[in-house]
Amino acid sequence: MTAHSTAETSDPEPGPGLDLDKLLAARLHAARARPYLATALFALHVVVSRQVPTMAVDRYWRCYVSPAFVDGMPLEELAAVWVHEVSHLLRDHHGRSDRYARQHGLTGPGERLRMNIAADCEINDDAYGDGLVRPESAVRPASLGLPDGKLMEEYLSRFRLGAHTDGLSWLDCGSGADGLGREWELGPDGAHGLSKEERDAVRFRVAQGINGRPGSAPQKWKRWAEEAFHPPQPWRELLGAAVRSAASGPGAGEDYTYGRPARRSAGLPGVVLPSLRRRPPRVCVVIDTSGSVSDAELGSALLEVAAISRAVGGRRDLVTVVPCDASAGFVHSLCRGEGIPLLGGGGTDLRAGFAKALRTTPRPDAVVILTDGQTPWPEARPACRTVVGLFPRGRSRHDENNPDYVPDTPPAWARVVEIGSVGAGC
Repeated sequence: MTAHSTAETSDPEPGPGLDLDKLLAARLHAARARPYLATALFALHVVVSRQVPTMAVDRYWRCYVSPAFVDGMPLEELAAVWVHEVSHLLRDHHGRSDRYARQHGLTGPGERLRMNIAADCEINDDAYGDGLVRPESAVRPASLGLPDGKLMEEYLSRFRLGAHTDGLSWLDCGSGADGLGREWELGPDGAHGLSKEERDAVRFRVAQGINGRPGSAPQKWKRWAEEAFHPPQPWRELLGAAVRSAASGPGAGEDYTYGRPARRSAGLPGVVLPSLRRRPPRVCVVIDTSGSVSDAELGSALLEVAAISRAVGGRRDLVTVVPCDASAGFVHSLCRGEGIPLLGGGGTDLRAGFAKALRTTPRPDAVVILTDGQTPWPEARPACRTVVGLFPRGRSRHDENNPDYVPDTPPAWARVVEIGSVGAGC
């Protein structure tokens, strides 16, 4: 049977052998239990297929349903499956799986099954309760000896297929969970799929619903809703790459230690020489808090600080933050980005921020400046590598009192990434 010969149905019409009343009653139950997901639940188009083991979704927001599965599943558990499947799509598990596979050179159905399992672990650790019954077959992190609260990518780095996953070979949530197309899926040219714009609109409306009702959604969904308004952009990848390059260059993160003597000591009796050891790089982020930087940009800066910590291996204890307008504030260790007070509002002179960063103990291996560029710059190159993230500015934003004013461009020794653009300068 080809993908395009799979029987399909519109929501109001039962398919061959499908108890559509039960299926749609379960969806209504799911929407009542998780009202912030209702827009997404009702955006799914039902496709009847006897080839799918249970229920599955593709990246075009079609939901493939096995009639036998619907018959054998209690309505309350069926409602939980609706929530599970739509969670794959909202969390972009298909796109994330594709990116992970490219980055790590993973191919084949076995690796995609592993991605499906990891995606299920991300969803199922807190999906149930409060009106939703956990299906007996739901894959949870604990069943694989893994902790709760991690992302799909983190779970993928922690387990491989083996004896502990043999019982999960049946698992198939469709290409919407792992990015790999199935023969029973209708594909990009099939009927009733959502366009990219329609899919983005559904995500936006769900995120609006979550943000508009604080306290009604789990913390993980709240974080998702916040990030949905700040989708990954090419410049974020450029900023992360620039930080990694600056923090891992020659001399960065290197120091001498007597903990392991140098091999040359063997040729010098009575003399102990230190060896050169590599340690995790330290990064100091200077955030422009002057009056020309908007509150929205300060919020974006905190998101970038979190992204910078991931760029250097997720070691938040190695990232410090310095708010700075005309003078530098206190140095804050990155424990939680939301708790860093970004005080300021006056003029701008980030030279004070540079000086404060370089006086930090221990000294950073790289300094990252997040600014609109309206600042004087140090005349001499700092003793560590520098990355500048520039907030976008039109000419009218440069100086309201002097329309002819043009700020100095960042110095040539800094790597510059224009935040919000698709390119970067050096």
